[in-house]
Amino acid sequence: MNEILTIFRALADPTRIRIMLLLLKMELAVGELAQILEQSQPRISRHIRILDEAGLAERRKEGSWVFLRPGQAPELDVLRRLFRAKNVVTSEQALSDQAQLSLVRKARAEMAERYFEAHAEEWDAIRSLHLPEDDVEQAMLALLKDINLGHMLDIGTGTGRMVELFGPNSEKVTALDKSPEMLRLARAKILGDKADQAELTSKTELKIGDFNNLPIEDNQVDSVLLHQVLHYAQHPEAALAEVSRVLRHGGTVMIADFAPHDREELRSAHAHARLGFSDDSMKRWFADSQIDMVQSRTLDGGELTVKIWVGRKSGLSQIHTGTRTASSTNIKQKRATL
Repeated sequence: MNEILTIFRALADPTRIRIMLLLLKMELAVGELAQILEQSQPRISRHIRILDEAGLAERRKEGSWVFLRPGQAPELDVLRRLFRAKNVVTSEQALSDQAQLSLVRKARAEMAERYFEAHAEEWDAIRSLHLPEDDVEQAMLALLKDINLGHMLDIGTGTGRMVELFGPNSEKVTALDKSPEMLRLARAKILGDKADQAELTSKTELKIGDFNNLPIEDNQVDSVLLHQVLHYAQHPEAALAEVSRVLRHGGTVMIADFAPHDREELRSAHAHARLGFSDDSMKRWFADSQIDMVQSRTLDGGELTVKIWVGRKSGLSQIHTGTRTASSTNIKQKRATL
């Protein structure tokens, strides 16, 4: 009874109902809500606290920003039908808020466009060294076409391209990046209230974090993607141990990165910690992390060769150069070197 009373008290204010209508459309920052509702941030924060305490909304910190999304209250499933009733969503106030929400989405898109323009030359310089991204993406899709992605984790999501590519075939998506700026770009690109984005938006969660210390509990995901990310790792073997930790038994990991190369400018100008990876190193790291190498593919083109490795967590892997079985102690020792 107390929970129901708390929920109805939380909804006994027009501003909080407006906030809920907006959050059911897309995740929003506190500042964006203040802009849409034309109220001060302290006032909006007070309303958010009440909705949070009722389980109707929840806060998530991302760098210096705080984002809001629908909460975990079981009653919210019932309330959604009320919030989406035609006489509610077509009310004058709701339509006005929707117009302001469109402006927020436009501002996000413009921010992303400015960022892409500022970094276009840098990215084009790297892309020019290897075959077109579309060829890499098609190869990745082909390798995973028969795989049940389930709960997919995209590590180093960047602009969210992997989420766009594989998200529709996943049951749930967690997109991770250590850069708040990149997460804002991904949000502008893949999350929104357009009809063709609705399903992907509803099952995608953006999180701040990196591969050295994944903010995910053990055995929680069914598939993991690292697309052009592992070369930033000082200790790739420790990053793969973290992947194994969060991956369920039988889960799939796909890594797309470069084969060994000597382009030193990628290290100095673009912060690449590793100049590509050999098959032998990847097999060894997979085995140490209790992941079986299932298949790999080589994509030649330009000065850099792209490699794709696919593994499956079994818990029974052995190092390919001997007979020693990987142990949890080995994995923990590698994580401790970070």
